[in-house]
Amino acid sequence: MLRATILTALAATALAGCTTTTATGGIAGRSATAPLRTAAGADVGTVTATEMAGGIQVRIDARGMPAGTHGAHVHTTGRCDAPDFTTAGGHWNPTAKQHGTSNPAGPHAGDAPNLTIGADGSGSVTIMLPAGTMAGLLDADGSAFVIHAAADDYRTDPSGNSGGRIACGVFAAA
Repeated sequence: MLRATILTALAATALAGCTTTTATGGIAGRSATAPLRTAAGADVGTVTATEMAGGIQVRIDARGMPAGTHGAHVHTTGRCDAPDFTTAGGHWNPTAKQHGTSNPAGPHAGDAPNLTIGADGSGSVTIMLPAGTMAGLLDADGSAFVIHAAADDYRTDPSGNSGGRIACGVFAAA
């Protein structure tokens, strides 16, 4: 009986080291970060993705960005080559859906709500991507997070009419 109790305690301790309990009580797993940069190389924030029950939680912390509402999406390829970041590919879409939460045939796994940047150039938001997995995010060619020049309309395929790409960051395992 004592041996079983000790083994149970050791197993619980080992498992506890594999996960993190969040402030909301959920269990967090692996994480990845993407430093956001402009085409000129300026550091404008960080995106952190954390594996959770029910998908990937994404935290966007931006600074030094143009004020306004901007489309924000996970893109399929882990490349952010200036000047236009087109090397990041299209929106992350492993389930072959159309773009947008207002599109009856959508959304893409990488579609996120718009990011609002205040007059001081900063903004942050935490979102959940329910169709995402960390294995998919960090696959062989990786993925990137892109901030667009305009607001996403949440329905126009393939990109929500969100305009050019003004900041980009490649996810790397934390």
